[in-house]
Amino acid sequence: MVVNGQKVNLEVQVEDEKDYAERSLYHWARIYSSALKVGQPYSTLPRVIIISILDFIMFDCAEYRSEFGAFEVNRHELLSDKLAMLYFEVRKLPKDIDKENELELMLSLFRAKTEEELKQLEDLEVAVVTQAIGAYREVVVSPEFRELERLRFEALSNEASALANAERKNAMTIAKRLLCRNRPIDEIIEDTGLTRAEVEKLQDSN
Repeated sequence: MVVNGQKVNLEVQVEDEKDYAERSLYHWARIYSSALKVGQPYSTLPRVIIISILDFIMFDCAEYRSEFGAFEVNRHELLSDKLAMLYFEVRKLPKDIDKENELELMLSLFRAKTEEELKQLEDLEVAVVTQAIGAYREVVVSPEFRELERLRFEALSNEASALANAERKNAMTIAKRLLCRNRPIDEIIEDTGLTRAEVEKLQDSN
C-alpha cells in the first residue's frame, strides 16, 4: 500500500524459519526495484517501509520495536532514507498494556491467541481496538476465511506428510547401505530411527 507517497509492506510472521532477515530484505528490494519506471531518474524511487509483526524472538534485546536503515557503520551517517525496516516482536510486549499506548494495544491483538484474551483487550474500551476486534470477528466467521483456513491446514498436512515420507525413504536408503557393509542391526536402528522389523525386512530383501 502507499501512504503519503511511501510504499509500505506489512507482514505478520508466526513461525521462526531462521531466514526472516533475508526474507524481509528481499521483499524490500523487490518492491523498491519494481517502483522505478522506464525513463524515470533514480531520485524518483519512493521510500519503502517494511513492517514485520513477529510472534517469535528475533533480536537479542529487551525492546519489542527494532528499526533498521541504511547507515554508515562508524559515523552512523544516513546514506538514504529509502530503506526502512521495522520489526515488532509481540512476545516482548509488557504483560500489562497501558490503555493510552495505542501502538502496544494494536500489537497486543496479534499476541492474543484465545477469545478470552481478545475479551480482555475489548474490556479496556478503547474505540480503535474494539473496532479492530469487531472487524476480525466478521472476517473469521466468513465462508471465504473458513475455506482459506481449510486449504491452509490441508497444505500444511500435505507438506508434513511429504517431509515424513522423504525422511523415511532416506532412512531406508541409509539402512540398505549399512546392511551391505554388514553393520549390526542394533546400530542401524540407532542410526536411522527405523524399527527392528523394518530393518530385518530390508535384510531379507537383499
